[in-house]
Amino acid sequence: MLLLAVLVLPFAGSCIAAILPVNARNMEAWLAGSITLVAFSLMTAAYPSIDDAGVIHTRAAWVPDLGLQFVLRADGFAWTFAMLISGIGFLVVLYARYYMSPSDPVPRFFSFLLAFMGAMLGIVLSGNLLQMVFFWELTSLFSFLLISYWHQNAAARDGARMALTVTSGGGLCLFAGVLMIGHIVGSYDLDRVLASSNVIRSHHLYLPALILILLGAFTKSAQFPFHFWLPHAMAAPTPISAYLHSATMVKAGVFLLVRLWPAMGGTNEWLWLVGSVGLVTFFLGAFLAVFQQDLKGLLAYSTISHLGLITLLTGLDTPFGQIAAIFHIVNHATFKASLFMAAGIIDHETGTRDIRRLSGLYAFMPITATLAMVAAAAMAGVPLLNGFLSKEMFFAETIEIHDNSFVDRALPYIVTLASTFTVAYSLRFIRDVFFGPPPTGLPRIPHEPPLLMRLPAELLVLACLIVGVAPSFTVGPILETAARAVLGSSMPVYSLAIWHGFTPELLMSFVAMIGGLTVYLMLRPYLLTQEGPPLLGRINGKRIFDWAFVTLSWRFARWLEVNLGTKRLQPQLRLLAGAAFVAALMPLYARGMTIDILPPGQFDLAFGLLWTVGVACALGAAFQAKFHRFAALILLGGAGLVTCISFVWLSAPDLALTQIVVETVTTVLLLLGSRWLPKRFADIKPSNAAGKIRWYRTRDFAIALVAGVGLAALALAAMESPAPDSISGYFVENGYTKGGGTNVVNVILVDFRGFDTLGEITVLAVVALTVYALLRRFRPARESIPIPEQQQAQDVFDHAHPDRQKGDSVKDTMATAALIMGLLFPVIGVTAIFLLLRGHDLPGGGFVAGITMAAAFILQYMARGTVLVETRLRVLPVRWMGVGLLLGGGAGVTACILGRPFLTSYFAYAEIPLIGRVPVATALVFDIGVFSLVTGATVLMLIAIAHQSLRRSDSTLPRQHRVSAKRTKDEVG
Repeated sequence: MLLLAVLVLPFAGSCIAAILPVNARNMEAWLAGSITLVAFSLMTAAYPSIDDAGVIHTRAAWVPDLGLQFVLRADGFAWTFAMLISGIGFLVVLYARYYMSPSDPVPRFFSFLLAFMGAMLGIVLSGNLLQMVFFWELTSLFSFLLISYWHQNAAARDGARMALTVTSGGGLCLFAGVLMIGHIVGSYDLDRVLASSNVIRSHHLYLPALILILLGAFTKSAQFPFHFWLPHAMAAPTPISAYLHSATMVKAGVFLLVRLWPAMGGTNEWLWLVGSVGLVTFFLGAFLAVFQQDLKGLLAYSTISHLGLITLLTGLDTPFGQIAAIFHIVNHATFKASLFMAAGIIDHETGTRDIRRLSGLYAFMPITATLAMVAAAAMAGVPLLNGFLSKEMFFAETIEIHDNSFVDRALPYIVTLASTFTVAYSLRFIRDVFFGPPPTGLPRIPHEPPLLMRLPAELLVLACLIVGVAPSFTVGPILETAARAVLGSSMPVYSLAIWHGFTPELLMSFVAMIGGLTVYLMLRPYLLTQEGPPLLGRINGKRIFDWAFVTLSWRFARWLEVNLGTKRLQPQLRLLAGAAFVAALMPLYARGMTIDILPPGQFDLAFGLLWTVGVACALGAAFQAKFHRFAALILLGGAGLVTCISFVWLSAPDLALTQIVVETVTTVLLLLGSRWLPKRFADIKPSNAAGKIRWYRTRDFAIALVAGVGLAALALAAMESPAPDSISGYFVENGYTKGGGTNVVNVILVDFRGFDTLGEITVLAVVALTVYALLRRFRPARESIPIPEQQQAQDVFDHAHPDRQKGDSVKDTMATAALIMGLLFPVIGVTAIFLLLRGHDLPGGGFVAGITMAAAFILQYMARGTVLVETRLRVLPVRWMGVGLLLGGGAGVTACILGRPFLTSYFAYAEIPLIGRVPVATALVFDIGVFSLVTGATVLMLIAIAHQSLRRSDSTLPRQHRVSAKRTKDEVG
């Protein structure tokens, strides 16, 4: 349960932070800081168990019949990452408290930050590959929200969109690769996958699975050629940049590489694919970092370079390389987080990050300058700092022979050259920012930040020093535990001593430092005047991405719209019906499926007459659509009523009940929306239109006839075909014993297939919000605004009865109808509750009850009008929907907490006074959630339509009854 608490805490804190007051910056910081500190403490407490047992698990059944479990798994490697995520997360929260402006929406900042932290913990603690992919995509989503935090800035929006596009695309590739791995191994459990290395490497799907998984890792960790998104993510607030670049987002890719190396490494494919990409990224990132004029830009490209270094170490495909990679992951997290914090302090206190405008800051902020210089020295690999130790291990590994190819023999020289650029950009960060003449023309006068804003960077720099001076006593046990979790019995002998004598790797470090100083001195005149590298100035990753994005998402989409799209609904329906018909014919043709005609004795004449009426209504609706939409709508309802009676005839009362309420509500909503439809054929009379219209209607009738008859034939074939192993028998036999209900349909919806139902109501919520958002912004043309319905009816009556007092009868009739519909509200409401409570044993349920309750609200809007209803009654449909989702998801999570599969229900008999022994099932809670969400979603769409109707006839209302946009938002809740 300890691991579960570590995972759940950030998400719970995110939800709490989202509802705190906007001006409660201290409260938000205390909340976020407490949660990250508790998570760090819990992981610290787990270390003895991990050190003794090697790995600890928390398991919960998810879909046990398919072998899927929710598994949290912590070994030494995952524990090390979790400590980085939570520990640096705490320091980032403390730093952000002083960095963020009081005018910023701080609750949103900390809410997104905590959710992102939870997603990263989910990646490193997942013991199931599918589960890991889920959290992997969550990090892409929350990083998008964090990068676009200042969404009023176009650069933030563009950078967030680019990051989301690249990383989520890679996530889809990772998902496909994980599916292949699951197919090869026969399980997605991480323990089984890591133990099946021989099976994976010898399988014919190894190479495609490897490529797909590497695409996911390379895009997340900004490896060439996907490195371009990372510098544009610098539009995020600096605390976010420090967190994403040090311990979280970009480290997920290299975490995955090290995590899966025991299962997928050890092949030439791994060596060349991973090693080559890492080498190119290491060199290219270091080279480009030298020419950046923005402090955060320089650090972003340096991050790309160091991630390439870690990827190269993993790609060299040796146990020692994995140890060096893990060590550099930890070291990079400490010095890179402190450097970003220093850059943020400089930006916060001077008002700029342009290196060309910054100089001589040591005299104004000596403490911050000292911290930044030590961290930059660690990044450059200066002795007695942590970066030097892992860089020495890196150099030592590149000297070894791996495949004796030309690249392998040249590797020490290539990495030494790349390291000269690492020293050059580190030296530039120190020399150009903190030394030289005093700065002039800065937006603010430089000064030291508050102590607590500087404290996180001080702690991280102190870690760089302590690890660099005494590695064996500080990071040694942690590195041993993490490396043993990855390597197991193949753990090599290594040393963390500061001095190993005069070795080739020491010579490489010395050459890199001298070369870096030389490169910096040679390029300094160019850097003071020019922008970008001299050779690669025209190669811009953002331009390539924008070109590809515009080509695919705009030009290609535009081509599809021009050639396949239409603004009218009928052509789209024709395409859908035609595609469905072809899809239905393919299995019939492939399997030779036939349909046996029923013998004449089995045909019921009354049923045939009923369907004759239904067919007549359907044909009449199609015919009347040309002349009178209201009549077509009534006939369409008649066809639906025949379908409802058919369900009753065929002993399907649940379907009949659902059909009748859906038919009622849909008819009313269509009636309300019919006024926005375009003009009918009868209103358009061009000279040559009659023949075209006749052809269009004949074609549509033929398509409808073929599709309808084909669907009916397919349904008949399915019902008549022998199916001894049909799943329906299982539901009937186990509906009561396992689901606690005699209404099998409802038991299927809320128990056997409860997860499907949860997904369906979630989609319904999204659809309702989309409809509301679209209609809020829909503004019909002024000339199309009709006279309100009541005035139309009044004019018709006055014209037909000139001798009666004008307006009295219609008003009396409407008042009577309004009174009757008002009195029906409690009756329908009680009926809805009745249908809800009886649904588990008798026809009913949450969906039918929700639609029935929505019908009650619809009647109120029809009877009293939008203004009067919302004056007396605040419906708040969004809250209904939120409560429904919480109840539905909470029912599933509660089952997991109790050790049962997600959404597993429990039922028993309870003794109720004066009533007796009654069955009680936890599925009722889930059904109440369905009821609440369906009610809220339907009423939300109703409110959107009603307000549009009111807005269209707004000019005829008194000023005090007109509805403003703010009032509409308040009523929706």
